[in-house]
Amino acid sequence: MLELPQYEFPTEHIFHGGMYCRQVLSPAGSTIVGKVHKQDHFFMVVSGTVCVVDDGQTKTLTAPVLLKSKAGVKRAIHSLTDTVFLTIHATEAVDVEQAEELLVEPDESSPFTLGNKLKNTELEVSS
Repeated sequence: MLELPQYEFPTEHIFHGGMYCRQVLSPAGSTIVGKVHKQDHFFMVVSGTVCVVDDGQTKTLTAPVLLKSKAGVKRAIHSLTDTVFLTIHATEAVDVEQAEELLVEPDESSPFTLGNKLKNTELEVSS
């Protein structure tokens, strides 16, 4: 997948009351391979339909869907329609850098840096 054109997904980071919510807008036809999370958290499809692969299983999910995500799982999400999804984490972090340090396993092979930003913007596919 790293050889394919990459897309920087619009991502909103929200901190409130000991929680961190990451909202991702994913256009139809796009695929995201997430990083491994260190803690259990919620994953919610707010709108649209996605095909999700995690823990060796493939599921098609149509919003609204709320899933419990276990620590240590790596998930791939293919958006069949324009999609909005969230991850929701319990944390005392107050910014994206601190949240990622506490919640996400380091992955040097990922094309994304802090906050879902592309490392190499030359690979970005226009929306």
